[in-house]
Amino acid sequence: MSLFQELDRPALGPLPRERYEFQEWSKARVNIDYHVEFDRHFYSVPYRLQGQEVEIRSTPTTVEIFHRGPRVASHARSPQPYQATTVNEHRPKSHQQHLAWPPSRLLNWAQTVGPATAQLFAEIFQSKPHPEMGYRSCLGILRLGQRYTAERLEAAAQRAVATGACSYHSVKSILERSLDRQALATPPSSAPVAHDNLRGAAYFDSSSRSPGPQLPLYSEKENPC
Repeated sequence: MSLFQELDRPALGPLPRERYEFQEWSKARVNIDYHVEFDRHFYSVPYRLQGQEVEIRSTPTTVEIFHRGPRVASHARSPQPYQATTVNEHRPKSHQQHLAWPPSRLLNWAQTVGPATAQLFAEIFQSKPHPEMGYRSCLGILRLGQRYTAERLEAAAQRAVATGACSYHSVKSILERSLDRQALATPPSSAPVAHDNLRGAAYFDSSSRSPGPQLPLYSEKENPC
């Protein structure tokens, strides 16, 4: 051992318990879909931070996101370009409901109420450019099923389909005004209309369709339509 090593030994401290990781800091603005882009990948943050500027601390293995000091999100770094890493708790409650009730599950629930309710849900989904856009109406009607009996809901759905008023607000109005208790001028067939464009529950199952960008379709404050 050299003289210099002997002189330095009293001043030496223990080696760090963890290896040093190179880290970089950058800034980004949270997109409308409550994700920030870093290194061509999208990482979620709490949805309330939409439009806010955040700081990103990155290492070869992690991506941490800070807002005005506190850390608001932490993700394992992903090498996949133009894909999203999303924490479910970062989503608005309405988007979490969408995950719990995909279109196929909503249609299956509607079928347990009756054929008219099933046809109503199918009409709502088919009237939208994308099935996800029918979530609000169908989830709203599902909640009406907690306030009204299945018989009344089925009768309201039958009237909505017969009059072409296939929406949450129409069904809600029919039930509140007790129009479901009134006879229709021309009772419709109890069976759903069979035609080439009527798609079953399997079509709307998100697992059977190619994934697309997960953008929010409406804000947390909006009501079903």
